[in-house]
Amino acid sequence: MTTTRKVGRASRFAARLRRFERDRSGLALIEFAISLPVVMALGCYGAETANLVLMNERINQIGLSLADNASRVGNMQSDNSSQLREIDINDALTSARIQGSRWNVTQNGRITLSSLEEHDGKQYIRWQRCLGLKKGANYDSHYGFATADSGIQPWPAAPGTQVTGMGDANAVVTAPPGSGVMFVEINYDYQPIIGATWVPSTTMLMHYNSVFVVRDKRAFSQIFNPSPEATRYTCDRYTAT
Repeated sequence: MTTTRKVGRASRFAARLRRFERDRSGLALIEFAISLPVVMALGCYGAETANLVLMNERINQIGLSLADNASRVGNMQSDNSSQLREIDINDALTSARIQGSRWNVTQNGRITLSSLEEHDGKQYIRWQRCLGLKKGANYDSHYGFATADSGIQPWPAAPGTQVTGMGDANAVVTAPPGSGVMFVEINYDYQPIIGATWVPSTTMLMHYNSVFVVRDKRAFSQIFNPSPEATRYTCDRYTAT
């Protein structure tokens, strides 16, 4: 009798094992559990990479728009020349701030607008204006600094800082004879949408240059600031607005 019960239990156990062997009801769940970390990692990396590419394009477009606007602004004179005023520069900077407001460009970065001008065969950073809260060598101009009072006094009282040009070693920009270029630098801390883990550390600080030759017959003698005077966004200021 005891032997019969043991055989019966063994038979039932073997039957359960065979049913378990044939059971496929949890297979999809197991596969999902194994593949989920891989899918999530690829998804996060893909989303962050796509956002990084888009952000690079946005920063580039902000710089291009600012350089373009700064190359056009000025108060038209009777001789068809344009006279640059502080309020004109401020309008161009305000446009860049508004364009980048959705991504907090001036809170998380710094914009530097430089006037690179040619005078007597030499290149000068005649004046600079800046907007943004970020401080330090990573965010200030990488190519030189204008003297404090240059731009507001007529030539040759304060010609600015003499340079060979502006830009990286393989892309140095110089101003045409008797003219100037608007040189824009934007340095911006990329803000991840998921986390910095998915972004290479070398791409967290974005740096873009944009250049436009001054379009109109601009009077390069000095920047005017008629009453009521506009705020001068000199590069010793660190403000987001």
